[in-house]
Amino acid sequence: MKYLIAGLGNIGQEYMGTRHNIGFRVVNALAEEAGAGFTEEHYGAVARLRVKNAELILLKPNTWMNLSGHAVRYWLQKEHIPLEQLLVATDDLSLPFGLLRLKPKGSHAGHNGLRNLEELLGTSAYCRLRFGIGNRFPRGGQVEYVLSCFTPEELEQLPERVKQAAEMVKSFCLAGVDHTMNLFNHK
Repeated sequence: MKYLIAGLGNIGQEYMGTRHNIGFRVVNALAEEAGAGFTEEHYGAVARLRVKNAELILLKPNTWMNLSGHAVRYWLQKEHIPLEQLLVATDDLSLPFGLLRLKPKGSHAGHNGLRNLEELLGTSAYCRLRFGIGNRFPRGGQVEYVLSCFTPEELEQLPERVKQAAEMVKSFCLAGVDHTMNLFNHK
């Protein structure tokens, strides 16, 4: 079975450590653990690896966050991957920092990357791994917050939370969305 694991984020050195790029961190962790490297390909950086009987194509779109749907749609079509074998890793303001939630579908909830995916895929029925980044910002400060770096306390906890997210991705590919939600969403 072949899976597309799309980590959402923004390209460029200035965005590398920001909250909005947590999706990139998750796919980077998967690639690093497997010893797989990313290569620049059409619409993004791509790494390929195997986890038991599953082939994972890791994607970091180079289309900017708000246009992520173009890259995801292209790679789904190019690799002939059905929508139910897509998992999108993304930041989520509505969850406290480090809380992880796998969902089989849902609304974009104001997230422009997910909004673009929904528009271009024509559905919101795709799996997403939501990584909580918290919402400690003043009214009107959402953009600055998501584009800010993590606090020292959060950075201390981040490796373990990213590792947990990578385990959830592997479980999704090997055991399916329902089993993975039952196993991890309550933590």
